[in-house]
Amino acid sequence: MSSNWQTRFADLIAGNHSDTGDPVDAGAQLRIVDDEGNEVFLQALARHHRFERDEQLIWIRPLVGGGESAELGYVFNLSAARRRGLNWAQARLEENEDVALVLESGETVIVQPAQGEQLAEIQRWDEFTDRLTREEEAQLDDLDADSWHGQFS
Repeated sequence: MSSNWQTRFADLIAGNHSDTGDPVDAGAQLRIVDDEGNEVFLQALARHHRFERDEQLIWIRPLVGGGESAELGYVFNLSAARRRGLNWAQARLEENEDVALVLESGETVIVQPAQGEQLAEIQRWDEFTDRLTREEEAQLDDLDADSWHGQFS
Protein backbone atom coordinates (compact mmCIF):
# COMPACT_ATOMS: atom_id res chain seq x y z
CA MET A 1 0.00 0.00 0.00
CA SER A 2 1.49 3.31 -0.98
CA SER A 3 1.56 6.36 1.21
CA ASN A 4 0.45 9.84 0.22
CA TRP A 5 3.99 10.94 -0.61
CA GLN A 6 4.49 7.96 -2.92
CA THR A 7 1.26 8.70 -4.77
CA ARG A 8 2.22 12.35 -5.15
CA PHE A 9 5.75 11.36 -6.28
CA ALA A 10 4.28 9.11 -8.99
CA ASP A 11 1.82 11.82 -10.07
CA LEU A 12 4.59 14.42 -10.35
CA ILE A 13 6.77 12.14 -12.45
CA ALA A 14 3.88 11.20 -14.75
CA GLY A 15 2.66 14.79 -15.14
CA ASN A 16 -0.68 14.01 -13.49
CA HIS A 17 -0.78 17.47 -11.92
CA SER A 18 -1.23 19.54 -15.07
CA ASP A 19 -3.59 22.51 -14.93
CA THR A 20 -4.72 21.62 -18.45
CA GLY A 21 -5.31 17.94 -17.69
CA ASP A 22 -2.71 16.97 -20.28
CA PRO A 23 0.37 15.28 -18.73
CA VAL A 24 2.55 16.69 -21.52
CA ASP A 25 2.09 20.12 -19.92
CA ALA A 26 3.63 19.01 -16.62
CA GLY A 27 6.43 16.91 -15.16
CA ALA A 28 8.83 16.74 -12.23
CA GLN A 29 12.13 18.28 -11.32
CA LEU A 30 14.56 17.23 -8.62
CA ARG A 31 16.20 19.81 -6.38
CA ILE A 32 18.93 19.03 -3.89
CA VAL A 33 19.30 21.51 -1.07
CA ASP A 34 22.05 21.86 1.52
CA ASP A 35 21.60 22.14 5.30
CA GLU A 36 20.80 25.85 4.99
CA GLY A 37 18.16 25.32 2.30
CA ASN A 38 20.32 26.55 -0.59
CA GLU A 39 19.80 24.82 -3.92
CA VAL A 40 22.90 22.89 -5.00
CA PHE A 41 21.41 20.84 -7.87
CA LEU A 42 18.36 21.11 -10.13
CA GLN A 43 17.44 18.67 -12.90
CA ALA A 44 14.36 17.59 -14.86
CA LEU A 45 13.24 13.99 -14.41
CA ALA A 46 12.12 11.50 -17.04
CA ARG A 47 8.56 10.23 -16.78
CA HIS A 48 9.38 6.94 -15.11
CA HIS A 49 10.47 5.74 -11.70
CA ARG A 50 10.56 2.54 -9.69
CA PHE A 51 10.12 2.03 -5.96
CA GLU A 52 12.17 -0.95 -4.79
CA ARG A 53 10.00 -3.35 -2.87
CA ASP A 54 11.13 -3.83 0.75
CA GLU A 55 13.86 -1.19 0.41
CA GLN A 56 13.98 2.55 0.91
CA LEU A 57 15.23 3.06 -2.64
CA ILE A 58 13.68 4.86 -5.61
CA TRP A 59 15.09 4.64 -9.14
CA ILE A 60 14.76 7.77 -11.28
CA ARG A 61 16.25 9.10 -14.52
CA PRO A 62 17.55 12.71 -14.41
CA LEU A 63 17.52 14.24 -17.87
CA VAL A 64 21.15 14.97 -18.64
CA GLY A 65 23.07 14.53 -21.87
CA GLY A 66 20.59 16.29 -24.15
CA GLY A 67 21.52 18.57 -27.02
CA GLU A 68 20.90 19.62 -30.58
CA SER A 69 22.11 17.39 -33.41
CA ALA A 70 22.38 18.79 -36.94
CA GLU A 71 20.89 15.62 -38.43
CA LEU A 72 18.41 14.50 -35.78
CA GLY A 73 17.28 17.58 -33.88
CA TYR A 74 17.29 17.40 -30.08
CA VAL A 75 18.58 14.05 -28.83
CA PHE A 76 19.73 12.55 -25.55
CA ASN A 77 22.79 10.40 -24.93
CA LEU A 78 21.15 7.48 -23.14
CA SER A 79 24.46 6.43 -21.65
CA ALA A 80 24.59 9.81 -19.86
CA ALA A 81 20.89 9.91 -18.96
CA ARG A 82 21.12 6.73 -16.94
CA ARG A 83 19.19 5.70 -13.87
CA ARG A 84 20.04 7.03 -10.43
CA GLY A 85 19.07 5.65 -7.07
CA LEU A 86 17.70 7.67 -4.19
CA ASN A 87 18.42 5.82 -0.94
CA TRP A 88 16.12 7.62 1.45
CA ALA A 89 15.94 7.60 5.23
CA GLN A 90 12.85 9.80 5.64
CA ALA A 91 10.12 10.85 3.24
CA ARG A 92 7.27 13.29 3.61
CA LEU A 93 4.70 15.24 1.66
CA GLU A 94 5.17 18.97 2.24
CA GLU A 95 2.26 21.39 2.70
CA ASN A 96 2.88 22.74 -0.82
CA GLU A 97 2.59 19.16 -2.18
CA ASP A 98 6.31 18.81 -2.93
CA VAL A 99 7.86 15.49 -1.90
CA ALA A 100 10.85 15.81 0.44
CA LEU A 101 13.28 12.93 0.84
CA VAL A 102 16.10 12.98 3.35
CA LEU A 103 18.71 10.70 1.81
CA GLU A 104 20.89 8.30 3.77
CA SER A 105 23.78 10.60 2.81
CA GLY A 106 22.07 13.41 4.76
CA GLU A 107 21.15 15.49 1.70
CA THR A 108 17.58 16.63 1.19
CA VAL A 109 15.95 16.02 -2.18
CA ILE A 110 12.80 17.85 -3.21
CA VAL A 111 10.70 16.46 -6.05
CA GLN A 112 8.32 19.12 -7.31
CA PRO A 113 6.48 20.30 -10.41
CA ALA A 114 8.92 21.14 -13.20
CA GLN A 115 9.15 24.75 -14.26
CA GLY A 116 10.84 26.79 -16.96
CA GLU A 117 13.85 25.11 -18.56
CA GLN A 118 13.29 21.86 -16.65
CA LEU A 119 9.76 21.54 -18.04
CA ALA A 120 11.06 22.35 -21.53
CA GLU A 121 13.67 19.59 -21.14
CA ILE A 122 10.95 17.08 -20.21
CA GLN A 123 8.99 18.09 -23.30
CA ARG A 124 12.14 17.59 -25.43
CA TRP A 125 12.55 14.16 -23.78
CA ASP A 126 8.96 13.27 -24.68
CA GLU A 127 9.60 14.17 -28.33
CA PHE A 128 12.90 12.28 -28.30
CA THR A 129 11.40 9.08 -26.86
CA ASP A 130 8.81 9.07 -29.66
CA ARG A 131 11.73 7.94 -31.89
CA LEU A 132 12.51 4.87 -29.79
CA THR A 133 11.21 1.39 -30.45
CA ARG A 134 8.72 -0.11 -28.02
CA GLU A 135 11.45 -2.42 -26.75
CA GLU A 136 13.79 0.52 -26.13
CA GLU A 137 11.07 2.44 -24.31
CA ALA A 138 10.35 -0.61 -22.15
CA GLN A 139 14.05 -0.89 -21.28
CA LEU A 140 14.11 2.75 -20.18
CA ASP A 141 10.90 2.35 -18.17
CA ASP A 142 12.26 -0.71 -16.33
CA LEU A 143 15.11 1.32 -14.81
CA ASP A 144 17.11 -1.85 -14.25
CA ALA A 145 20.30 -1.21 -16.26
CA ASP A 146 23.18 1.18 -15.68
CA SER A 147 24.39 1.31 -19.27
CA TRP A 148 22.83 1.68 -22.70
CA HIS A 149 23.84 -0.09 -25.90
CA GLY A 150 22.44 0.73 -29.30
CA GLN A 151 21.11 3.88 -30.85
CA PHE A 152 21.61 7.12 -28.89
CA SER A 153 24.38 5.67 -26.71
